[in-house]
Amino acid sequence: MNRLCSGHLTAMSLLCVALAGCGAGAGGSDTTRPKATKQADSKAQEKAKAKGKAAARVPTTPADFLDLADKAMASEPGWTFVVTGDEALTLQGQESGASYEATVTRTGKPEALRSEGVITSSKGVRKAEKVFVVGGTTYVKEGTAAWKKGASTDPAMENKVEDSVAAIDAYRGYLKAGNKDVVAKKKRDTVELQVSLQPSSLKDVQGRAYVKTAVRELDSVLSQLRSAGVATGKSQITLARLNETLTLNARTGRIKAHRLGFTVLVPHDGGYINYRQDVSEVNYGVFKGNISLPVGVG
Repeated sequence: MNRLCSGHLTAMSLLCVALAGCGAGAGGSDTTRPKATKQADSKAQEKAKAKGKAAARVPTTPADFLDLADKAMASEPGWTFVVTGDEALTLQGQESGASYEATVTRTGKPEALRSEGVITSSKGVRKAEKVFVVGGTTYVKEGTAAWKKGASTDPAMENKVEDSVAAIDAYRGYLKAGNKDVVAKKKRDTVELQVSLQPSSLKDVQGRAYVKTAVRELDSVLSQLRSAGVATGKSQITLARLNETLTLNARTGRIKAHRLGFTVLVPHDGGYINYRQDVSEVNYGVFKGNISLPVGVG
């Protein structure tokens, strides 16, 4: 209104004077405007500022989305994930493998994780597995065997833990390492932070941050192969496939799912031993309970 009343005396200016009294003698100063009008203007300005700030905060880069995810996952006491996975070794058409299903609960303060699942071999043999991560120590029980424990940083123990929330820090590590292979792809109400790798010699890519998990898992497999008389150095191994995806709610940042899959080719007797692994973790909602070790474990 005041903008229309300033400047040149155009027809619009005269209309303004006639309708609202813009001249010095017409009571057009801000101090004489109705209180309700001034309050409405103030609210409109605040609303405009809020919209501007919100627009400035809209995440666009992988780092932005990771920050959003961090806040979203920390806003609740804990989360429940359903994990499914399978792995297999194939040689000359003969496959030996296992599948895995588990329910994982994870809390943030204090940080703790509990996983209860079942391992099923390719021959149909089922074995229960329980995993706890408490106070920097991981505890594992398979079937009727005794509990094993070790530092959570022990590679053998890391291979037993599926922690979707930890994927946030893992992805940040990918970015800090200078890798530009992390891309954010918007799909309707979700955003996928993706990492993928074309077939490569393992020795050429094993130093990349996002290959770390595959290398760690492979070390365990190579140890088993050596026990069976198959000795192959990493320099001869091909990483045929690697795909990792962290799926987030694009608006809230809440983790919806995390998936990792890879395939390696190990030279053997003129051919290859094919090892593949695929793991999927899906968010099933908020967990508000406590996680503590079973009686007698510790």
